[in-house]
Amino acid sequence: MACEAWREKLDGYLDGELAPPEATTLAEHLRTCANCATDALDRVQLKRSIAVAGKRYAASAELRDRIRKNIGGKKRREGGWIWQMVALPATLLLLLALGVGWYVAREKTQQQRVYAELADLHVATLASASPVDVISTDRHTVKPWFEGKIPFSFNLPELQGTDFTLIGGRVTYLSQAPGAHLIYRIRKHEISVFIFQDREGESAKLSSNPKVIVSFTMESWTKNGLRYFVVGDVGAQDIESLSKLLRDAG
Repeated sequence: MACEAWREKLDGYLDGELAPPEATTLAEHLRTCANCATDALDRVQLKRSIAVAGKRYAASAELRDRIRKNIGGKKRREGGWIWQMVALPATLLLLLALGVGWYVAREKTQQQRVYAELADLHVATLASASPVDVISTDRHTVKPWFEGKIPFSFNLPELQGTDFTLIGGRVTYLSQAPGAHLIYRIRKHEISVFIFQDREGESAKLSSNPKVIVSFTMESWTKNGLRYFVVGDVGAQDIESLSKLLRDAG
């Protein structure tokens, strides 16, 4: 019965609609309940499949050209040139405003999509029966494991004297680009660290300030040509502390 109550809230959890205390409690339940974790994983995979399917259709060049011709072919009223001279400045200003608004909205949507995809990867990995492919608390074991599996190298911090523990890592993908997915633990909470090559495009324009998205706190930055993401259902202070260790890793 308890699981049925939690499963009714899974969609809200995955969409970031639960209050932080409830989201944290549900996350703890997923760590101990294989059935609910499997259900969460299935829903994450369904969300990603729907997102991919929604991008498959795009208007063809012929359709866009036909629409332009239909709009441009409308008969203009006589004397319309006078109205055009009056309306042109206002139209240009309107188009400029719409263009700027569209660009800002587009950038925001891209950022949200990247963060949502990372949150899905975080949930799916923790719900998996084998969340990591290399299991070790030793950074000197985990780092060499990635050699030859991803097209870059990275440094990991020394955790002695901190509250963090390295669990292990696996290869993952963001927008078809390979990267490293590391799992850290602090006070029974798992934190995902994603590392990818910093490419010009979606991830290059992401803000580096900590933010709460889809029930998780996230932080991102670039270093030595790499883009780092830290994702977890912990407070901003823990995310910032782990991020600082990663930034300072030699």
